[in-house]
Amino acid sequence: MPVLHNRVSNDELRALMLAETEPRVTLSFYKYFRIVEPQAFRDGLYKTMRALRVFGRVYIAGEGINAQVSVPKNRFAAFKSALYAADASLDGLRLNIALDDDGKSFWVLRMKVRERIVADGISDPTFDPSNVGRYLTAEQVNAMADDPRTLFVDMRNHYEYEVGHFDHAIEIPSDTFREQLPMAVEMLDKDKDKNIVMYCTGGIRCEKASAYMLHHGFEHVYHVEGGIIEYARRAREQGLPLKFTGKNFVFDERLGERITPDVIAHCHQCGQPCDTHVNCLNQGCHLLFIQCPACAEKYRGCCSDICRDELALPLDEQRARRAGRENGMKIFNKSRQRLSLTRPGDRPEESGGQ
Repeated sequence: MPVLHNRVSNDELRALMLAETEPRVTLSFYKYFRIVEPQAFRDGLYKTMRALRVFGRVYIAGEGINAQVSVPKNRFAAFKSALYAADASLDGLRLNIALDDDGKSFWVLRMKVRERIVADGISDPTFDPSNVGRYLTAEQVNAMADDPRTLFVDMRNHYEYEVGHFDHAIEIPSDTFREQLPMAVEMLDKDKDKNIVMYCTGGIRCEKASAYMLHHGFEHVYHVEGGIIEYARRAREQGLPLKFTGKNFVFDERLGERITPDVIAHCHQCGQPCDTHVNCLNQGCHLLFIQCPACAEKYRGCCSDICRDELALPLDEQRARRAGRENGMKIFNKSRQRLSLTRPGDRPEESGGQ
């Protein structure tokens, strides 16, 4: 019976990845399609990807697949062929190649079966996720951005929007995608006669959001094909001006890839211009926040004096202080002026990171 899960510790796997000399490619992809037996599909794909030394995070559900992975360059062609052959619906699937990549984004392959590839909270049996808005190419996106009858709607979380977004885009101030969907309908109800352009990191959230808007009576609904990643790639290839400003947050070790040189966010500790996301080095906190180099030195990579002082204590005393304390992974959410708690060990809303 082949191994269908990891048996080596994270630290060992990370060390092995960092020691690799073969260049890697970081990419993401998704597809909404019917999978009759998600577990069987997962197990077969896991064996294939593991044999090709693919690392990353893959979610599979009855509604499709969502993945962010890194692949050895010399096995990329084999990976692509194997993925396209896994199901007829995946043949020719668009792969979003990372823009700013050193190949060190993942060090382990995690493949999970879930109820949905994007946690949307939709229970309406009449909702059809395949009835989506019209795709926009990079050139069409730019034309829409210059049209006063068009609204760009960001379907990402606050910490993503904060470091980069399309010019004049509307932020839906919510912690989760499932909260954003009804909120977007409510916020835009008076604008049903306008062009509504949904966008996200790689396309998976805005595609479903476009279907949700159509389901609620909006008629002129579009979404950016391939999300921010594909838009920026195509715009650069075609020499088009970039309508997205700043950095694109990504759900891997990089925590962001540069789209334009503009820094539109600020350090959460001193307020200086900065768009570098970090996690507090105090593992009893692990807050995701923006920190400039000066504050990183001052607080030793921590989010506060309290965490810095606690991190300096002996390990036994650190553990004693954390015992019984509710300290899951936290997100600094300026839009709500509070810290948003998630389950211990979780990354920011892993709704797909696309």
